[in-house]
Amino acid sequence: MTANLVEMRGITKSFPGVRALQEVDFSLRPGEVHALLGENGAGKSTLVKILSGVFAKDGGTVRLFGQIAEHLTPLRAQELGVAIIHQELNLCQHLTVTENIFLGREIVRNGRLCRREMTQAAREVLGRLNIALDPDTIVGNLAISKQQMVEIAKALATDAKVLIMDEPTSALTAKEIDDLFIIIHRLRKEGRGIIYISHRLDELQHIVDRVTILRDGEFITCTNLADTTLPEIIANMVGREINEKFPRVTCKVGKTVFEVKRLNAGRLVRNVSLSLREGEIVGIAGLMGAGRTETMRAIFGVDATSSGEIWLDGSKIDIRHPEDAIKRGVVLVPEDRKRDGLCTRLVIRENIALPNLDILCGPTSFVRRDQERKMANKAMEDLRIKAPHIDVDAASLSGGNQQKVVLGKWLARQARVVIFDEPTRGIDVAAKVEIYNLMNDLKQRGIAILFVSSEMPEILGISDRIIVMCDGRVTGEMPIEDATQEKIMELATQFEVKQ
Repeated sequence: MTANLVEMRGITKSFPGVRALQEVDFSLRPGEVHALLGENGAGKSTLVKILSGVFAKDGGTVRLFGQIAEHLTPLRAQELGVAIIHQELNLCQHLTVTENIFLGREIVRNGRLCRREMTQAAREVLGRLNIALDPDTIVGNLAISKQQMVEIAKALATDAKVLIMDEPTSALTAKEIDDLFIIIHRLRKEGRGIIYISHRLDELQHIVDRVTILRDGEFITCTNLADTTLPEIIANMVGREINEKFPRVTCKVGKTVFEVKRLNAGRLVRNVSLSLREGEIVGIAGLMGAGRTETMRAIFGVDATSSGEIWLDGSKIDIRHPEDAIKRGVVLVPEDRKRDGLCTRLVIRENIALPNLDILCGPTSFVRRDQERKMANKAMEDLRIKAPHIDVDAASLSGGNQQKVVLGKWLARQARVVIFDEPTRGIDVAAKVEIYNLMNDLKQRGIAILFVSSEMPEILGISDRIIVMCDGRVTGEMPIEDATQEKIMELATQFEVKQ
């Protein structure tokens, strides 16, 4: 029998106030794709960070390629043949694609960088991934989906025998996901092992051999994918059955609250008009590059607009900066929570307080600490943020709990309009349902909701009305009763004919 590439036994790890892993076992065979599943905070990222040398374990043993591996560091793990593709992009935005791929592994001869050789090697790796990308492109100028593919190329360039993929498809298009799966099948045939972490459970059937499930830092089960079902996987992840993936709440739709008229901003916001009413969720559908996120940023005042009007409660308002929008009761939960929605160097309490200083500061302009703590504790309780207390660093939270902190900072405000841009990206099934329920609660309180999602079932499952965009324009609108995937895709591909 072929020895395991990875064998982890009895792994334990604690952080201040939190037991992250308790006696966890995991193994990886040559030529295997092994899914590591669990809710946010289950311990998945902690386990693979121990394997990749980011964290030191408190107890247990790690074997790599049959040999005990103690005192792992990121460099040592990489030298042994372990590469990790992080969920949150870990690239230097000011460097080129080539420079990112070879960062820390630069080819140097006689004290000089061999730029031409590195560029050619980068081009070959990108070719294996079927990515038409110039190696000399600055990474910061690329779309998030392309940056994700650069992360994958960076890992493959090390010729790793063990690849850890943490939510690798969260920012990819359907075509890019298909290309990635082709690469995964090729790597498996080469005898490499892949640890695959994903909340998109429908992907598992295409690539995965075995699944290991963690819950609250503990090992629950390991089984062949062929021997289990999706409902069983979900039940093991959350400790209970989830009977309704998309809880829908019907309530009376009231007056028009918010209107955008003929809005233009840059290349991907072109004459956009839309309206929101009290007590409804309006979904924004479209393919990657349709201009959905760009429209949300323009509405919120992040990006400058060239023309158009915004109306709130029957009055025209002027939004030039996010501060203008927040004061008017228009708030945004951004697509990239780590970059745009969260200060990872601050604790939960400070993150929730930051946009609410106008509420928390008294006549003396000093923050009322008792009110600040009350606000943060209420957000933690209402959203069930998993942390021992409100003074935990936001960076230490799981992705789902980070998203809840981003949501929590708006709950204290009397918001009239809440814009959710990909709010469930990279979070687990149970956390998704919690966010849907939160959206439903806001809807029942008469708050208008604008909801961007790249997942078609989610758009169809939660929205009351759907607006479709393509190439920066609104190409159609329909009530949920008339919506189908086919109709949405037809509108999402109505590109203008260029003369």
